[in-house]
Amino acid sequence: MRPAPLLLPPNQFDHFYRGGDRIGALRGGPGGPQRPEEWVGSATTRFGETEQGLSRLPDGSFLRERVLADPVAWLGQDHVRRYGGDNVEILVKLLDPGQRLPVHVHPQRAFAREHLGLAHGKTEAWVVVEADPGAVVGLGFRRAVSPEEVAGLVSAHDSAALVDLCVTRSVRAGDGVLVPSGTPHFIGEGVLIVEVQEPTDLSILLEWDGFAVDGDRDGHLGLGFDLALRALDLTPWTSADLERHLVPAESLVDAAGRAVSPLAAALPADAEPYFRAHHVDATGSPDGDAGCVDVPAGLAVLLVLDGAGRVDTTDGGGLAVERGDAVLVPWCAGDWTLTASAAGSVRGVLCRPPAPDAPEAPR
Repeated sequence: MRPAPLLLPPNQFDHFYRGGDRIGALRGGPGGPQRPEEWVGSATTRFGETEQGLSRLPDGSFLRERVLADPVAWLGQDHVRRYGGDNVEILVKLLDPGQRLPVHVHPQRAFAREHLGLAHGKTEAWVVVEADPGAVVGLGFRRAVSPEEVAGLVSAHDSAALVDLCVTRSVRAGDGVLVPSGTPHFIGEGVLIVEVQEPTDLSILLEWDGFAVDGDRDGHLGLGFDLALRALDLTPWTSADLERHLVPAESLVDAAGRAVSPLAAALPADAEPYFRAHHVDATGSPDGDAGCVDVPAGLAVLLVLDGAGRVDTTDGGGLAVERGDAVLVPWCAGDWTLTASAAGSVRGVLCRPPAPDAPEAPR
C-alpha cells in the first residue's frame, strides 16, 4: 500500500427513512429520496448484512480488507496495541433526515457483549453541518418512566407519547452533541449531520409509525422487545443534562466571528474514550499567507465542508481537496497538514478513533 491520503467515493444507500438530497449535493452522490445516510471510511456493515455499509477505496477494494491485511500501516502500532487490529474503532456517517427519525436507543457495551456477542455498543455523537430554522433533537426522557410504561407505549405504537417524553433542543450549524449509549433519542428533520460513533449498527426502535420498516418484526435486533428494552437507561434527563452533552456553535468563534482555534474540539470530553471529532479551519490572512492546520499521524477521516486547499503528509505525499471531499489518511502517511488555497480558507470536520492513551470506556 502506498502510504497516501485517499479520496473516498460516495457510499449512500437506501434506508427506512426519507432524505439524502443534501448529502448528494455535498458529495456528488445519488441523493434522495430514500438515501439519508452515507457511511464514510466505514469498516462496519449494516446489521444483518455482509457488505452493505462498507467503504470502498478508489481501487475498488474494501477498506476493511485493507485494514485487516496490514493493521499497523492503517492504524498505528500504539492503536493496535491498545485496541487490537481488527477494527478501526470508529464509524463516520453523514445523516440527512428528510423526516424526524423515530425515538430509538442504542445498547451499551455490556448489553452488546452479553446478548449480541459484540465488543462495542453504540455511543454516538452528532456534529451539525446544516440546520433549518426550528430543527430540533431529542435526548433522554424528561421524567421517571417505568420499564412497564415504556413497554406499553412501544406495544401500543404510541409515537406521540414517546416523542413528548424526550427532552428537546433546537440546534444550529456547528453544534456538537454526545449521545451516550442507552439514552433514548431522536433527530428531527431539516439537519445535515456528521455522525461519529462506535463501529456497530445496533438500533432498537421505540416507535416507527410513518417509516418504511416493520418495527414489531425488525425493531429489536432479533432479541424480542422484552429483552431489547432492557438496553434503555431510564435515568430522567433535564435541559441542563442535555446542555452538558453539547458543545455549542457559539463557543467556537470569537466576537468577530473568527474561529477560536484552527483545530477545535467538536464534542464534550466524555466522548474521548469512544472517538474524537474536531472542527478544522484553515483560513489565510488578508496579506496572502495561507492558513494551515497540523494533525499528528493516525487514521483520520476529514470531511471538507467549505473551501479548497491541500492535504500534505510527511511520508505519503499529498492531494488537492475541496468542498464535498471525504479524505482518508492512514497512520503510515505520517503527520499531515491541511493548507488553504492562498488568501482563502478550507473548513471541515475531522473524525478519528480514540487516542491510544484515551481513558478507558465503561464496559
